[in-house]
Amino acid sequence: MKINTIKTKAFPDQKPGTSGLRKKVTHFQQQHYLENFVQAIFNVASNLKDGLLILGGDGRYYNSHAIQVILKMAAANGVKHIMVGENGLLSTPAVSHLIRKYQAIGGIILSASHNPGGPDGDFGIKFNIANGGPAPTSFTDAVYDISQNITEYKIAETKDINLEQQDTCYMGAMKITVINSVTDYAGLMEELFDFPKIKSLFTSGRLSMCFDAMHAVTGPYAKEIFSKRLCANVGAVINGIPLEDFAGGHPDPNLAHATELVSRLNASASAPDFGAASDGDGDRNMIIGQNFFVNPSDSLAVMAANAHLLPGYKQGVRGVARSLPTSRAVDKVAESMGIDCYETPTGWKYFGNLLDDNRITLCGEESFGSGSDHIREKDGIWAVLFWLNLIAIKQQSVENIMRSHWLRYGRHYYTRHDYEALDSAQADKLIKELRAQITSLIGNNYTGYKIVLCDDFSYIDPVDGSVAENQGLRILFDNDSRIVFRLSGTGTEGATLRVYIERYISDPAQHDLETQTALSGLIKIANSISNIKQRFNRDAPDVIT
Repeated sequence: MKINTIKTKAFPDQKPGTSGLRKKVTHFQQQHYLENFVQAIFNVASNLKDGLLILGGDGRYYNSHAIQVILKMAAANGVKHIMVGENGLLSTPAVSHLIRKYQAIGGIILSASHNPGGPDGDFGIKFNIANGGPAPTSFTDAVYDISQNITEYKIAETKDINLEQQDTCYMGAMKITVINSVTDYAGLMEELFDFPKIKSLFTSGRLSMCFDAMHAVTGPYAKEIFSKRLCANVGAVINGIPLEDFAGGHPDPNLAHATELVSRLNASASAPDFGAASDGDGDRNMIIGQNFFVNPSDSLAVMAANAHLLPGYKQGVRGVARSLPTSRAVDKVAESMGIDCYETPTGWKYFGNLLDDNRITLCGEESFGSGSDHIREKDGIWAVLFWLNLIAIKQQSVENIMRSHWLRYGRHYYTRHDYEALDSAQADKLIKELRAQITSLIGNNYTGYKIVLCDDFSYIDPVDGSVAENQGLRILFDNDSRIVFRLSGTGTEGATLRVYIERYISDPAQHDLETQTALSGLIKIANSISNIKQRFNRDAPDVIT
């Protein structure tokens, strides 16, 4: 096998964001662009020469080509063994589990998560470390530094590997194992949840479900787990065939994009009892009941309050963590249970140290992600199974479970307003100006909402002492309401400004308000403080969740 050393020049824009490097497909298709970044990963993760690498992606356009390139570069860089998913498919949670189960050095995940796919869509690549979680900032900074000074990369000159069937082969001295994408992950789920109890709901006809895989990676996982192992109703899995362009859809499990699922759950006569969806790479989830949407922040709180009822969590919850923008619903549960609740920056990597140090059992983000100590990523199928198991135990509907929770802990009305594809310079200017004036807002009173705290959130990791600054501008009011402003790190074009708005109400008589109505006063305050609509000439947010 011939190893070629290819001369190259650095690209200035290869700094990883919250979840790796994400760009348009056409950007990745530039000569040497993908190869430069992959070589930088191999240079930093030099211990792969003696170990195992997990490789897979969500099946989006350019995945197949990228996998073949990475295999050839891995062989050229002396990687000992690679496990790759059949047809190149592996969900992000599955990669995390495989890294941990087989004690791999790390994993390369090819995905742009919930972003659109296809030739004109988005592509992404990230590295997960030996604990199964996203690489820390120290690793990604090192990758970026190398990418800015790279002059060459190594790649093997050899044929592509057949990924369409499970097999073992060699590329030079490197062993390649093409594995079933689903089996190991499904086995882990059976250890955590009471499959016989859930199965009895379906076989007895007491529950029907609809899971929307959104033509993304979770289709095979859903068919194996829900349809085959749990014997869910006929047609329980929709859009279950992974497609390179996600059938032209947007694989983001929310009310704005999972419209087919929402319409089915809102159909009065034929609606399933339970609905769920996952995203492009399988780490996000949406839970809904008949005409009833579960806010992801509320979902995390319900999980924390009820985890001890499930087989995999009988020993209880050690602690919980949520990202800064996530509502404080789980804080109320933690306070009641007498356990710690950590507030972290956005990005799953911040939960990794807390999980590894056994400080927390559950964690979650408002962006439709939740997880536990079973892996080091958020996990969409896991969340769906958690809710199914809880329904089987409580013998209650999604809505009744949620309303019982509000009755005990109060309700946190919550919304996120996304302003997408903004001019990056103007968006940065807005945040800079808000940061400059934010402390001066303390004490201001806006029609019954008095500001008691304003700051630019910073986080000191309680495990390793690392510091993350400028993570989001938060405004706290004297009635437990909040507004948070931050720029997203997952976009590929322009800037995305996210505004998070939260209002806590303990009175059960006010738990039936429409969310945007309940938050209308705070929405006006947010715009008054930031002047977003006038600055960017936007009549309304692009997405409301």
